[in-house]
Amino acid sequence: MPRNVKKWSIIFLIASLIGIGILAWPSIQWMHKNVTAISKRHDSNMSPVIFIPGSSATQNRFDGLIDKLNDRRGKRHSLLKVTVHTNDRISYSGSIRPRDNEPFIVVGFENNKDGYSNIKKQAKWFSIAFNALAKKYQFNNFKAIGHSNGGLVYTMYLENYFNRDDISIKKLMTIGSPYNFSETSLSHKTQMLSDFIKQRKKIPKTLSVYSIIGTQNFDNDGIVPARSAEAGKYIYQGQAQHYTEITVTGNDAQHSDLPQNQQIINLIEQYILAKNKPRDDQNQDTHS
Repeated sequence: MPRNVKKWSIIFLIASLIGIGILAWPSIQWMHKNVTAISKRHDSNMSPVIFIPGSSATQNRFDGLIDKLNDRRGKRHSLLKVTVHTNDRISYSGSIRPRDNEPFIVVGFENNKDGYSNIKKQAKWFSIAFNALAKKYQFNNFKAIGHSNGGLVYTMYLENYFNRDDISIKKLMTIGSPYNFSETSLSHKTQMLSDFIKQRKKIPKTLSVYSIIGTQNFDNDGIVPARSAEAGKYIYQGQAQHYTEITVTGNDAQHSDLPQNQQIINLIEQYILAKNKPRDDQNQDTHS
């Protein structure tokens, strides 16, 4: 091979390798970033409790409940509030404290109106918020609490948007959720309930569900018929790993009072939250 030809062949080979390296570099960077994110999520100890309020309620709906839980548990849960606006923009207030492995996150909606069409929109908006939170905080599991229509939004979300193998939902508690809207008999299923039942196979089989029903007179909680709240069993029972139905009566059993009901606060502490550590351990975690 002539010397000039050999020289240009080497130059061409080097230039080709450099070109391939330049083209491959973004992919290598993306792969490295993706592997790092997956490893960080896998190793995460954070397991947030994510609340969704009902119709006409804001991200402040659970303030009383959260204050009571923190009073009992040594102020161990920080609070982040999220609002999803109708243009899909997300605004935040509050923060998650460093090393808080079980923060409280409340997701509310600018459009918080009632009705099946709005519940569908809210489930989509919740999906936007959830994906943003998951990307920012890299948790690999979470617990869920929905009051009233918040439980319906969670059901819609699980059946239509929650399709991830890197994050699991461990527990769901719905409080006074009207799965059959205002119907007082299960013989007539609303379109929403029929759709929920039709899509129930998409609900994670590892999920534990606690359906809390409030009753003032064993017929309703002043707004939601007991039979409507009981309809959750047609969606979750036999699909989720566990389905538990609990009826709460007595003081603060009216629909709007349920989030502050002491029995429900006890149930959240018993079934949803991690077991409280001794105060000395908490102080060590906070100040070390």
